[in-house]
Amino acid sequence: MANSLLLLSLSLSFLFLFHGCVAQVELQQQRYWKSLQQHQQHRLRAKTECQVQQLTARQPSYRLQSEAGVTEFWDANNEEFQCAGIEFVRHTIQPRGLLLPYYSNAPQLVYIVQGQSCSGIQGTVFPGCGETYESEPGFGFTGEEEGRQRTDRHQKLRRFRRGDVLALREGVTHWAYNDGDTPIISVALRDVANEANQLDLKFRRFFLAGNPQTAQFQGQQEREQGPRGEGWRGQEEGQGKSNMFSGFNEEFLAESFNIDPQLVRKLQSREDNRGFIVRAERPLRLVLPEYGREEQERQWQQGRGGGYVNGLEETICSLKIRQNIEHVSTTHSYNPRGGRISTINSQTLPILGQLRLSAEKGVLYRNGITAPHWSTNSHSALYVTRGNARIQVVGHQGRSVLNEEVNEGQLVVVPQNFALAIRAGDQGFEYVTFRTNDNAMKSELAGRLSAIRAMPDEVVMNSFGVSREDARNLKYNRDEATVFSPGGRSGGYA
Repeated sequence: MANSLLLLSLSLSFLFLFHGCVAQVELQQQRYWKSLQQHQQHRLRAKTECQVQQLTARQPSYRLQSEAGVTEFWDANNEEFQCAGIEFVRHTIQPRGLLLPYYSNAPQLVYIVQGQSCSGIQGTVFPGCGETYESEPGFGFTGEEEGRQRTDRHQKLRRFRRGDVLALREGVTHWAYNDGDTPIISVALRDVANEANQLDLKFRRFFLAGNPQTAQFQGQQEREQGPRGEGWRGQEEGQGKSNMFSGFNEEFLAESFNIDPQLVRKLQSREDNRGFIVRAERPLRLVLPEYGREEQERQWQQGRGGGYVNGLEETICSLKIRQNIEHVSTTHSYNPRGGRISTINSQTLPILGQLRLSAEKGVLYRNGITAPHWSTNSHSALYVTRGNARIQVVGHQGRSVLNEEVNEGQLVVVPQNFALAIRAGDQGFEYVTFRTNDNAMKSELAGRLSAIRAMPDEVVMNSFGVSREDARNLKYNRDEATVFSPGGRSGGYA
């Protein structure tokens, strides 16, 4: 009798536990799909109209010159940027250059185009997280200063290098420093149509230091009013604005920080004329981990953003925000004669599940070809990092909207469902593509993974009015996937 009661008790306990686990999984799935629907609805704000008739490979339209670097902007009033709900920027930070601390209203995905090995340092200050790094008293000081300095405590710093992708959240303070001997060049997609941005569809940076309005503008002189009503988009980045402290009353700041008024005036930086990339007086001495020894938790905090969970929580304070897209582990398509393609998404860098962004790096060898394809669930911004290629894009109703030779430093924005094909030039071709979905998917038009190959012969025959032999040639003559080697019967395309 006792054994029966014990067995019944265990069975009921197991039943309750099982139902609790199922309910938890269902709750997580509901949160994920609800978040996804909100993200899609929010992005609809970006495109009251998305009737793109023509694309072009674009260069930056204007630039802001600071003391120790340059910031270049693509004109976000162009119709493909408005359709995609994005902005795009390129930073060049000189040695000992410090990009001043700021936060923004929209998430960013950054790719490091150029920089010495591990010469960059990036700081992200997560609200409410502890200062987990501590220097010895006097660290970074010399002479008389050393004896009277306190221990310096701060949040974790991260080194970065060429090929790294950095995921920067909205509303979180960021800064960057170049402690190498050569300039660092980075490009960034700013997802202004992201659900996290509850302001208007313009990227806004809120600086905590410096006097950004003193950066020198260089570029187009006309200010044309665009569909978003902002017009000249560089204005918001540096022209006509100061740091956040400059708007507060001096007495209020002195009381808040418990400092004297002279230091308050330094904090407000009204006389600072260095722009928002400044040169450090001497090399910064910072406490930070070696590159590659960061925390490797693979799951972001349970319940934040509604993503899938695997039982391992990653708290916001230990989020991994950096991954190198040129590492062999990120390669998902490789052709020894054509090239390779690597991806980073929320499966490999979980924070991207919160940002709803992902990235792809393509390396095409001489005359290598990508399979003609379209992105099923995201817009794409393709930035050329090396070489040249012929790019063709076909839009709605089968109209060609782009057929151009593209070169290093140019940007092509491709709206969702527009079909894209690339053929590398004689020197090869390298690019990085940012996508507005954390698990972006592509559907190919030719090759082993193509939509044509997945159809029955009879459907292909009747759709195109061809014989069975021709239908099978369409399906099976190209057995490669994603990246094609040059040559073949077709001899390429013009």
